[in-house]
Amino acid sequence: MDRLIVPAEDQTGLTSKLAEHFGRAPYFVVVDLGEKGSVLCVKTIANVGEHTGGSGQAHDYILELKPNAIIFHGMGPRGLNPFQNTGVVVLKTNTNLVSEVVVVYKEGKLQELSVGCEEAHNH
Repeated sequence: MDRLIVPAEDQTGLTSKLAEHFGRAPYFVVVDLGEKGSVLCVKTIANVGEHTGGSGQAHDYILELKPNAIIFHGMGPRGLNPFQNTGVVVLKTNTNLVSEVVVVYKEGKLQELSVGCEEAHNH
């Protein structure tokens, strides 16, 4: 099973629009895929990190969910490093909806991100 985490603007699951930046996303969509790529489970959780009025870093809460991959539009280096250090694959997409992310993930069309965007703190 693969567990994907995608930052989202709303709570509508697969039809959610991707948030522009990981740490400031209001929500995260958690998608569990079966061995043959079938969607087993979709749930949406609120971002409780400090960028959205909570405490702590979003990546710490996400790591507790034990994802295989994080897929997003943009992330700064401070957000990227904890995922890389724990072996979570970090992928960049230019799609707009979580459902589109799942499709391109299953097709193997996403590029792994090795460096965070330096301008991320300005988003």
